[in-house]
Amino acid sequence: MAGLGIPVKLLHEGIGHTVTCELKTGEMYRGHLMNCEDNMNAMLEGVTVTGRDGKVTNLEQVYLRGSQIRYFILPDMLRHAPMFKKKGRGAGRGVYGPGGKGRGKGLAARARTAAAATRK
Repeated sequence: MAGLGIPVKLLHEGIGHTVTCELKTGEMYRGHLMNCEDNMNAMLEGVTVTGRDGKVTNLEQVYLRGSQIRYFILPDMLRHAPMFKKKGRGAGRGVYGPGGKGRGKGLAARARTAAAATRK
């Protein structure tokens, strides 16, 4: 999930919780989020559908296409999700940090030097 944006990561955190979803058609779906994909396709169980005219219908399962979703309403407890934690200085620079091993042309030279030093 490294290349995903925060909204999609947050949606993945919502799996197993009750969510509300509004489609571009104006229909509202409220149910238990069972699965979601990176393109925001979502599968809900135990769904209550409210149409644009206010008519309420219950469905066992529904699969929503991500491109038709206007927004999700997720539980407030997800505001404490790990992606909202502040990162310390230098975070996100990889295992070795800034200027460390693992990047650039000098990697091969440093590896040869280290290998030669261990043979002596």
